Amino acid sequence: MNFLCRKDSLELIKFAIRHVNSISVYTMRRITNNPASTRTDDIMKEKLQGSKSITSHSKQSNSNNTSTSPPNPPGEQTLLEYSIDWIYPRLKRPSAFWHFASVITIAAVGIFSKLILVFFNKTKIYNRQRLVDLVGKRSKGTPLVTISNHHSCFDDPGLWGTLPFRTCCSHKKIRWSLAAHDICFTNKYHSLFFMFGKCIPVIRGAGVYQPAVDLCIQKLNLGDWVHIFPEGKVNMTKEFLRYKWGIGRIIYESTKIPIILPVYHLGMDDVLPNVEPYIFKTGRNVVMNIGKPIDLSHLILDLKDRNVPEPEARKIITDALQNEMEKLRVETEGLHYKYNNNVTKTST
Repeated sequence: MNFLCRKDSLELIKFAIRHVNSISVYTMRRITNNPASTRTDDIMKEKLQGSKSITSHSKQSNSNNTSTSPPNPPGEQTLLEYSIDWIYPRLKRPSAFWHFASVITIAAVGIFSKLILVFFNKTKIYNRQRLVDLVGKRSKGTPLVTISNHHSCFDDPGLWGTLPFRTCCSHKKIRWSLAAHDICFTNKYHSLFFMFGKCIPVIRGAGVYQPAVDLCIQKLNLGDWVHIFPEGKVNMTKEFLRYKWGIGRIIYESTKIPIILPVYHLGMDDVLPNVEPYIFKTGRNVVMNIGKPIDLSHLILDLKDRNVPEPEARKIITDALQNEMEKLRVETEGLHYKYNNNVTKTST
């Protein structure tokens, strides 16, 4: 019986690996063809006000910000293409079947990510041990938040392929991550795949008070690892984008102040370009720089002691994170330049 279970599990892993590439290509096409994914913060904000998927707390937040939010563009749809209401309860209290399916999915995606990033491309990781230790060795119950730039739809899960097999293929250790509902959760089968891959559907434009943000806070309160792309979308032009305030709320409202680990990377959009035909490349140079943990404990405690209004507090926290990430960006660009020069000299 155990042998059959192991055999079935291996078959499921093989099936998932075969479909990771097709799902990545589908996701990339959704990103480049979906106008909503390329709008700026100001245009997208609050576009789903009144949708049944937004909590009553979200509606109150939206009404408080209507004076600064522009109207929806003419003809823009405000209803979800596919209802995702059923997903949040299942992620909040995962079933035994979810855990089984997640084990298979995470293992398959972890293997695929490692093959692409480590074996088929040249990836240089600076300060890798910081990430390995915090993911695998932090004390039980200690929440971890990683934040990074977002240049390719393969950033997550691709970046985690640099972790040891025991981590990148472990559904207990691997991160929870926000994923755009209109890109990843467009039908039942894609929704199940990303659910099992520990992705939480976020509704872009629905504000900071929505089920996805609430769920991230809940996972941190359990001591889990949550990864956030504060830019809120794939930044294909690599322009400066103001960070979404959701990251500020997630950190501010966590019961225990999480460890915040910044990650900056360059070259992921060479591995999976943001242009058709959206095919994975080989032999590309990727640089991944793990920054020092950002300690905001004194800032957060001060904000709470002074009873600073939550909207102002989350903005202050978000700005502080963006300032630290900007420093890491400059450092990583220098490392990327040196690494590319060394690779060129070695090859010649």
